[in-house]
Amino acid sequence: MTDPAAISCSFLGEAEKEAGHHLTTLQGWREFVAEEPATPTLSPLKEYAGLTAIEQEAVDEERLDHHARLLVVATSTVRHTVTSGRRLVLLNRHAISARRGLIVSGPAGTGKTIAITQLGRSHELLDRARHPHRSERIPAVYITVPPAATARMIAAEFGRFLGLPVRRGLNITDIIEAVVGVCLDARTGLVIVDELHNISLTTRNGAEVADTLKYFSERIPATFVYAGIDIERSNLLAGTRGAQIASRFTLIPSHPFPYGPEWKGLVAALELTLVLRDHKPGTLVALDRYLHERTGGMIGTLSHQIRGAAIDAILSGTEQITRKSLDTIPLDYGAEGQRTATARAIAR
Repeated sequence: MTDPAAISCSFLGEAEKEAGHHLTTLQGWREFVAEEPATPTLSPLKEYAGLTAIEQEAVDEERLDHHARLLVVATSTVRHTVTSGRRLVLLNRHAISARRGLIVSGPAGTGKTIAITQLGRSHELLDRARHPHRSERIPAVYITVPPAATARMIAAEFGRFLGLPVRRGLNITDIIEAVVGVCLDARTGLVIVDELHNISLTTRNGAEVADTLKYFSERIPATFVYAGIDIERSNLLAGTRGAQIASRFTLIPSHPFPYGPEWKGLVAALELTLVLRDHKPGTLVALDRYLHERTGGMIGTLSHQIRGAAIDAILSGTEQITRKSLDTIPLDYGAEGQRTATARAIAR
């Protein structure tokens, strides 16, 4: 079994900490990169009992917030993405054109966004270490592709991240030139584009979006990283435009985890993060097969189930997670549907 101590864990705050503080804004991104929340400590029960009701509520709220955070475990997909991304950044450092890129693709809930944001965070922290006290630098840019996006919408997403005033009267050329100018001045070295599956090359708007991203990649001397749902099965890699993407981008697949050593290690690592008074260590490890069957091996679903059960344990006062309490956590439609299908198959 994988040693849980060897699996590093960190915490990724929710994409929206406060109103307007999204990862798709420079302020929100910088807060995410700098965020290192401390794990709450459990005070002795006698000491806790001596607190006032308001003080107890404050202590419990800290633990609730801890479990509400989206836990990032250094899975094989995260490690592979960070390593591959760092390699490409170095290989592209002196490239004049035809820079190589990265695509992280797979089903929903398999940790694609976590992988690419961890790559972005790693890149930015390294850049800050090399260039301390240079706040004007913007090492990484992170945007998402809106549904039914147009070329102007994509350009505006770049502008919004950089804090540029994207007024209605500005045409797309004005926005692109402003974005490119800022990225050049700020020495941007990594551009992350999430939700790439929202682009369809079968539509005129989709084709123009793909062309706009390609144009940005030619004008900005940075490594471009894309992520989306099942990109290799979409039309994004087909035709002339798709062939250009396929010839320059390495694809990293993300997938549900099979039941095996890594899955067991993930469950063990998640259990180590629990801050509950009466939880018996090893309970979740003993339930790792049940957790795999319930979640379908999806890391996002697993994280949701365990964090939800921990929150319920604090709110109910039971202070422990059991098979029964895990069963009460409603999961996403995909996981619940698979569970129903499995139960029917067994019944037959």
